[in-house]
Amino acid sequence: MAEAQLFVSQDEFTCSVCLDTLTEPVTIPCGHNFCLKCLTDCWDQSQECSCPQCRENFTTRPALRRNNLLNEVIKKLKKTTLSSPSSQNFAGPGDVECDFCTGKKFRAVKSCLTCPASYCRTHLQPHYEGEAWKGHKLVDPDRNLKEKLCVKHQKSLEMFCRNDEMCICLMCAVTEHDGHEKVELETEREVKQKQLRATQSEIRRRLEDKEKKLKETRRAMEDMKISVERMMGENEKSFTDLIHCIEEAHKKLTERITEQEKKEMEKAEEVMEKLKKEIEELKRKEAELKELSETKDLLHFLQTLSSRCVLPADGDSLSFTVTTDFSSEDLVKELSCLKKSLEKISEQDILLLTPSGHEAPVFTLRPPEPQSREEFLQYFCPLTLDINTAHRGLRLSEGNKKVTYEGTKAKYPDHPDRFDCYFQVLCREALTGTRCYWEVECSGNGVVIGVAYKGLGRKGQGRKCGIGRNDKSWCLLWSHSQYSVWHNNQQTVISAPYRPRIGVYLDWPAGSLSFYSVSHTMTLLHRFNTSFTEPLYRGFGFNDFCSVTICHLTPCDH
Repeated sequence: MAEAQLFVSQDEFTCSVCLDTLTEPVTIPCGHNFCLKCLTDCWDQSQECSCPQCRENFTTRPALRRNNLLNEVIKKLKKTTLSSPSSQNFAGPGDVECDFCTGKKFRAVKSCLTCPASYCRTHLQPHYEGEAWKGHKLVDPDRNLKEKLCVKHQKSLEMFCRNDEMCICLMCAVTEHDGHEKVELETEREVKQKQLRATQSEIRRRLEDKEKKLKETRRAMEDMKISVERMMGENEKSFTDLIHCIEEAHKKLTERITEQEKKEMEKAEEVMEKLKKEIEELKRKEAELKELSETKDLLHFLQTLSSRCVLPADGDSLSFTVTTDFSSEDLVKELSCLKKSLEKISEQDILLLTPSGHEAPVFTLRPPEPQSREEFLQYFCPLTLDINTAHRGLRLSEGNKKVTYEGTKAKYPDHPDRFDCYFQVLCREALTGTRCYWEVECSGNGVVIGVAYKGLGRKGQGRKCGIGRNDKSWCLLWSHSQYSVWHNNQQTVISAPYRPRIGVYLDWPAGSLSFYSVSHTMTLLHRFNTSFTEPLYRGFGFNDFCSVTICHLTPCDH
């Protein structure tokens, strides 16, 4: 019987580990085939047994037996390939040519890194059969074999120098790189592969974070659009109502002025008519008297003079006055206040508050900065000294509204919040997310007025405890006849005349802390612009014999 023809290529029987034709082929449970030696070495170097091709894990290490049928097929395929040069393909565009073919070259099926050269199936066979070539390293056809050779020695790059981070040949290993840490390429590949996987893992993590952030940003944009549409609708309705209200007020006021004008005009016309009649009567009387004065008849003159000299009675028209001023002080004042309110609204900034979680963004109007003391007093908030924070050298009085430096230690109980070195005290009230204003009266030379986070240190003399000496506090200091402000131990000297009363204005949302000298006017001494991240507590510090009294204020104190 004639032998069956094999219509398969030798490439179909390649080990995915060594990339060479299968030698002593074995088949594992997942169905993939490998060289017996390749698979044994692979599993010996790993703590788990898995298929190098599909990565399927095996709980127990499978017993490896040579696949005799597959082994015979490969042997016959090799013989058929060698006996039939026509079964090889000539090298075409993009193919690697065999370095040993003469004339028209066949396509190379393997490249040898040891030789280095590329071989077709026919010229490759000695590498499988000859003992001298069995140790050579075969790879897939590579047209860039020169890059895998040492430039200096023209030898195959077979090792990796970890000191110089480069691939080297065996000659380099015993010359330029003698004494360096050298490993095989496969060993370094495993190390670099771990680094690569770590980098890939980090890239995937960052991608997930960025994609998550992108989704959140898109969601926030959608929420913002919804919020904007809602706010636009509400604002449109509010301003439409306001305009309608103003138009109605304007209409009613115009009607009232017109009606008043009509009444006054009618009264004026009535008076004018009376005045015209009285004028005519007086002119007539004047003419009669003139005629009488010119008469020659003495008897007529004397008999009629008494009756002619009687004047007509004066009407009440002489006491009548026409109202020409239609203004009303109350109305003018109300309109002026309305105008100022509208001007303030037009000058206010619109702030976009960052949404938390999946909540829609919220728009709010930031009130304008106060200008007069009357406006500051609208934000007055009371404060009370916290005796649990007071240094024992400070005495609190007047319902914990006044603190005085005495030096002698008071019998305050131990408390973790008490300052034990700095002569300082904090207030009880926490300030966050709001605007507030307070004033203090100072006496003596060496007073600190400021604010601090709760995390301000309490024990010891380090910078972490002094108000203004760290990044957790801000203050104004009056000492040696001059003002200065402190934050994070950075001092700024201020040139300004001394005033015993100091006003402090905190705009927590805007990150603004301002100190004012208060007399008949408000004089800005300094303004800190920052970003507050925690609640703030008002605090005071002392040198020598000084005192601070917290002022009780109301909106009428001006």
